[in-house]
Amino acid sequence: MAEMIQMTGPRNLFVAALAAFAALTGAGLAQAAELRGDGGVSAFYTWDGPVTGRPGKLLRTEPAPAAVELVNASRSLRILYTSTDGLDGKSKVVVSGALYIPKGAAPKGGWPLMAWAHGTVGVADICAPSWAGRSARDVTYLNFWLDKGYAIVASDYQGLGTPGGHPYLATRPAAYNVLDSVRAVQGGGYGLSRKVVLIGQSQGGGAAFATAGYARTYAPELDIRGSVATGTPYFSPEAQLALDAARPKDAVDPLLGYGFYAMSLVEQMDPTFRIDDYISDAALPVVRASANSCFTTLVRQITDARLTYNLSYKKDISPLTLRAYGLMGYATLRMPRPIFMGTGAVDRDVPPGMQVNLGNDACKAGSVIEQHVYPGLDHSGTVNGSTGDSSVFVRKVFAGEKVAGNCNARPAIPPPAPAPARAAG
Repeated sequence: MAEMIQMTGPRNLFVAALAAFAALTGAGLAQAAELRGDGGVSAFYTWDGPVTGRPGKLLRTEPAPAAVELVNASRSLRILYTSTDGLDGKSKVVVSGALYIPKGAAPKGGWPLMAWAHGTVGVADICAPSWAGRSARDVTYLNFWLDKGYAIVASDYQGLGTPGGHPYLATRPAAYNVLDSVRAVQGGGYGLSRKVVLIGQSQGGGAAFATAGYARTYAPELDIRGSVATGTPYFSPEAQLALDAARPKDAVDPLLGYGFYAMSLVEQMDPTFRIDDYISDAALPVVRASANSCFTTLVRQITDARLTYNLSYKKDISPLTLRAYGLMGYATLRMPRPIFMGTGAVDRDVPPGMQVNLGNDACKAGSVIEQHVYPGLDHSGTVNGSTGDSSVFVRKVFAGEKVAGNCNARPAIPPPAPAPARAAG
């Protein structure tokens, strides 16, 4: 990877997601995965026809059901489109998602488009937001942008809704899927502008950040004006060792769920990986159930089972982690367009130090970064708590106005939050 990731900061169990990875690119796909939750969705999500030509082809649409509609949209559609498998970088895949058109008359040039990258929902098909619906937080957030007159395309990411494994936290698959969702709807006759802003939270914050970098080579024809990323993870091998020492290994912690989901990616990359080599008998039923349940259910199961890190793992999994960061990294930290970063000062899922250091390193690489740290806001609260600032940023970049950023006056890294962990996605 160009400009390899650097990060320091307090340990948080969101980083335990990394402990499930093995960097085994090219090892081949597992044939029998325990943690791949295929099925349970309608026939809309299965494409039986050929998948050929340039990725980003719209295959079909249908009206979204009530659970998926947004009240500020004049039209809410499910979409199915082609993309590139971001794990091998060449195979064709089919990806689902949703498209939301604002109310009223489109402005001259069409509706400006925002491409939404969602946070952790799970790894099962039934967790795809276009099927299961969205959290109240995300509904509020997306309705906010629709009310401002922005259309929204929202990828589910490969393997959610559609057959196959979901490469959880791997940034290149998510980036390709987001870029191809833009291609698909811009060519679909929906009266959309060519201008695009990327937005994302948590897993999707990393996706939005990565998408801006991958766009230069994967989809250079797209007119991406900037990115808005909240709760954005930033991992490095150096940080792993330092942060391990601070892990609360004997506290019941729902943030273990991030790591359990990440094991589904290990199975896709390493056919020799066995979850029961690493997971204890006490945690194994919960981990196996995660293949077919969604994030809120998994959090409840972890809490009900009183799972801690020490109770869940049989042996140290850090050696697997240290070679894993390429899958979750960013192709470059020198971004061609400005990036807004929203960080909660009491974020327990993705430590604020991790996020501020990403902004610092992106500034050093030559990116224009506008980063805000919000006192009193956690991982989830920052999504809607940042819209007063991010809406100004979005208006400017769509209008082609200069964004100065704050690379010359970086926010300080807040001290570790004392509040108990609460997985938010």
